[in-house]
Amino acid sequence: MGYRILETEDIPAYLRERCHWDETADPEVREVSDGNMNRVFLATAPDGIRSLAVKQALPWVRVAGPSWPMNPDRADAEARAYDQVAKVAPDKIPAIHGYDPENYALVMEDMSDLEVLRTLLNEGAAYGPGTSARVGEFVAQLAFATSDFGMESAERKALIAASVSPELCKITEDVVLSEPYIEHEHNHWHEGVADLAAEFRADAGLRTEVADLRHTFMTSAQALLHGDLHTGSIMVGDREGAPVVRVFDPEFSFVGPIGYDLGLYWANVLVSEERARALGTLSDHADQLRLSWEAFETEFRRLWPTRVDTFFDDAYLDRFLRRLWTESVGYAGTEIVRRIIGFAHLTDLTTLPDPAPASRRALLLGRELIVRREELRDVDAVREAVASLASLG
Repeated sequence: MGYRILETEDIPAYLRERCHWDETADPEVREVSDGNMNRVFLATAPDGIRSLAVKQALPWVRVAGPSWPMNPDRADAEARAYDQVAKVAPDKIPAIHGYDPENYALVMEDMSDLEVLRTLLNEGAAYGPGTSARVGEFVAQLAFATSDFGMESAERKALIAASVSPELCKITEDVVLSEPYIEHEHNHWHEGVADLAAEFRADAGLRTEVADLRHTFMTSAQALLHGDLHTGSIMVGDREGAPVVRVFDPEFSFVGPIGYDLGLYWANVLVSEERARALGTLSDHADQLRLSWEAFETEFRRLWPTRVDTFFDDAYLDRFLRRLWTESVGYAGTEIVRRIIGFAHLTDLTTLPDPAPASRRALLLGRELIVRREELRDVDAVREAVASLASLG
């Protein structure tokens, strides 16, 4: 039948065709698309007891329309990532009921009872118990299981081949790791940081450090990544009295440097802290980097004895984790910078009454994380860098 773009009215029949809906009455369907890339529909039984989500990748970037074409096969990467995570951390992703590769559509658990983490933080909420720790565990579990430590060589080579995503990786290489440091039509910024944007473009040393991180991103095939792990791709809430954390939208998933996933999350944590500082609503923000790293390291060390190649000893693990920490810090810096003077900005800052002071602090912190990543050897060192900039207006 071929690929077709689904509309709201198509969803009931589509779910029945795919054997996902056997209720007598058709579901009530509404579109809830919110991200940059895809369309999402919620299909709910009239009695409200059963509900499913349908997510379809469009042949263009949703917020731009046909003027920015995009291969919808990115949904293949998302489905593949969910399949891998389901083997090792099924409690940290939405339940996937099926994938339709012809229409690049996923049918999954309805998470509308949960809240997007960024939305809650922007409203002044705290992270709450276990959120960052669960994210750290998620990265460790996915990374270890799909690395040379946790996967047999032949299986991993097949995963690498299947996970090649040149179009989406090129977006990251350009939008995150190149464009903010050059003159480019995608870049824009608040007038209050125009001088820093110009400084960053003129800073040859900064560009060299970013080039180093970019080259690592392009060449380091350590493990399968989420690829876009930020506070907007995490949902949190409570179910039956227990806290719930769900990571979703891994459509940028590819095999790359583990530190990239950690760095993206840390960048969003640090920017959210600057928002809270600007509004006088700081709560548990300062604890999140430590909680996520400690959970990641603890889980990775717990899994280490199960590695398939026993040549790597504990001394090598220590070295590996030190290098990974350093790269994570650097990638956190690049994500902060691109979210302020690059293409896609963060509502954490743009919705402030005056975005300039917090944006300036965050930009300067981003540069520190990039150029001093070798010096910032632990969480305390990063926290000192944050504190040194906190007094800036």
